Amino acid sequence: MRKVFSLTLLFLLFSSLTAFAEEPEIKAAEVQRHADFLWTLIAAFMVFFMQAGFALVEGGFTRSKNTVNIIMKNMMDMSMGALSFFAIGFAIMFGVTKTGWFGTTGFFLSDFAADKDPWVLAFWMFQVVFAATAATIVSGAMAERTKFVAYLAYSVVITGLIYPVFGSWAWGSLYKGSGWLEALGFIDFAGSTVVHSVGGWAALAGAIVIGPRHGKYVGNTVKAIPGHNLPLGALGVFILWFGWYGFNVGSTTAASTDIALIAVNTTLAAAAGAVGAMFVSWSKFKKPEPTMTLNGALAGLVGITAPCANVMPGSAIIIGLIAGVIVVISVLFIDQVLKIDDPVGAISVHGVCGAWGTLAAGLFNTDGVTMKIIGVQLLGIGAAFLWVFPTAFILFKLIKATIGLRVDEEEEFNGLDVEEHGMEAYPDFQIHPSKA
Repeated sequence: MRKVFSLTLLFLLFSSLTAFAEEPEIKAAEVQRHADFLWTLIAAFMVFFMQAGFALVEGGFTRSKNTVNIIMKNMMDMSMGALSFFAIGFAIMFGVTKTGWFGTTGFFLSDFAADKDPWVLAFWMFQVVFAATAATIVSGAMAERTKFVAYLAYSVVITGLIYPVFGSWAWGSLYKGSGWLEALGFIDFAGSTVVHSVGGWAALAGAIVIGPRHGKYVGNTVKAIPGHNLPLGALGVFILWFGWYGFNVGSTTAASTDIALIAVNTTLAAAAGAVGAMFVSWSKFKKPEPTMTLNGALAGLVGITAPCANVMPGSAIIIGLIAGVIVVISVLFIDQVLKIDDPVGAISVHGVCGAWGTLAAGLFNTDGVTMKIIGVQLLGIGAAFLWVFPTAFILFKLIKATIGLRVDEEEEFNGLDVEEHGMEAYPDFQIHPSKA
């Protein structure tokens, strides 16, 4: 009897020790999983807050008579974009596919209904705010003269089709898909090209099709049309800078130690971009020009978005500094040479500097720089332009030929706030719009 009792006691003791040894490992895995969910969702909320930053930048950099319109467009970016991305965009971008063109599962998040995996919900939440960002970039370049109904139409197509198709080429394997660019080794950690250049090239197409604001170009004269509230624009830039920590650092979708380097790189590139743009504009205009400086910070952020996880802090400073220089040169070239009217500099900040940041991810790669890596980066940059610009150009042409893309001259003169929405942003102030 004693022997049986002793053996039973030993068995229970061994079982307890085994459970005790396994339990910490199980608990650690659960804690890590929950931390990953929490960090991914917090980052998504930070990127969502960037919509407020875009609204303030666009509103502040344009005239007061169009402020309500800009607020409404940024609201609809998120609202229409979320529904479109939920319905079809997510499946196209991350569904099971061999070609990287169109996904075959996950429409209306059917994956969650099938297997009840909560990760697809957290991952969708992080991805939908990226899709809305790509759409809102376009609104800045086409501000002050676009029909609201036309804006709703192209927001749905950008978030539901144009952005997800290229996203599937570069990021498809993040969920259930696969893309030909990522298979080649394309580096775009948080979206210099996937998000920002996609938005920038669509903005370029839209600005060309819709044409400049009345009074912007008179003969050979290029007339500046200043924004109505620089403090509002500056506040928007600071909000965007803050949100970018969710954008870049959150792209780990994991609570890991990797986030420290990404945060430092993001900070340094933004700071260097602002400094670079300030000194270039100071040299050009004999004064430290504030709008260029603010856009310089954004240019640095866009530039570091692709390489934020695979470069060192010193390289981040160089990348941001060059982005700040590029954005000033690009804004002036597009505005004065190409005569494409972009009220907020969206094409330069997001399209041009997004391409630079993607190339920089190969040029400053800590794992080594080879011609193959640089070639793949250039291929990705080119593929983005060749997919987005023609597709968006056709889209805007179709909208123009059907429901109409642009308001008429009188509506533009009176302002889109009153004409499109029936109210003013500043009803207690007498506004005297000019013919410009």
